[in-house]
Amino acid sequence: MLLLAAPARAAQCGGDFNGFLSAMTRDAQAAGLPRAIIDQAFAGVTIDPAVLAFDRRQHGTFRMSFERYAATRVTEARPRRARVLMARHATLLVRVERQFGVPTSLLMAIWTMESDNGTGDMGRLPVIRTVATLAHDCRRSELFQSELIAALHILARGDLPLRDLVGAYAGEIGQTQFLPSSYIKYGVDFDGDGRVDLRHSVADVLASTANLLKVNGWRAGAPFDPGTGNFEVMREWNHAEIYRRALVCSRRGSRRHSERLDGLQVDLRATNSAGRATGATQPQNVRRSHLGRRQFAERNVRFGS
Repeated sequence: MLLLAAPARAAQCGGDFNGFLSAMTRDAQAAGLPRAIIDQAFAGVTIDPAVLAFDRRQHGTFRMSFERYAATRVTEARPRRARVLMARHATLLVRVERQFGVPTSLLMAIWTMESDNGTGDMGRLPVIRTVATLAHDCRRSELFQSELIAALHILARGDLPLRDLVGAYAGEIGQTQFLPSSYIKYGVDFDGDGRVDLRHSVADVLASTANLLKVNGWRAGAPFDPGTGNFEVMREWNHAEIYRRALVCSRRGSRRHSERLDGLQVDLRATNSAGRATGATQPQNVRRSHLGRRQFAERNVRFGS
């Protein structure tokens, strides 16, 4: 999902990598980024062959049935952990739902499936190196040049320090796996500490995830089963229908628990809001939205092969 405009004069892909970084430095400065931030981020950066090798493997056709896929994603342990977290963060979840209009059950499903609620694999690769590698590659260079500029903006805003700007094989960051451009466009500082932290702040994670859906047309109180308008809005989160269907399946167990939260009046079938995103064990080659390390189906649908 390309969320930031490509530079007016995109750097030439391929060729000498250092020359490419020099061109990206000029583009980043033209985008208003401080030279000191750019130099710090690009210092010692080299092409990551593992990222390219992984990218080259992601051209297969996804053939898993929904039943099999859901059975591996909607496991018994996941809803059980989600229910504990829903009770722990009940007040926060009500605030998020009221402001953004996205049901708690769906937010919990996304948070659970993307990173096992922040306890799973969120990726450990330096994001700058990852997206610079993919930007230099000519297959989707303009897309990832924009992601590289967005990653630099994350540093410049002070949302994450360089040492903490790590993610998955396409640069996805944090507990609901935002691409850098999504981080910039949809990130919300919901805990009020002055920065958007999608790696450590549960409040920022949940609010930003809800904001992505709200900005893309989520209708508060409307259903989001397959065939509905909200189900199509979820396509902005992930283009793959099988993933969205699994989210709908996963949220049902969370919904039953949410309706029992004492005194909080969270109706997850029709939100009461006035307002309107590397899990643990997954089947091989199947994983999250926003490009994925083990989810080539979602990835190819979202960005093309």
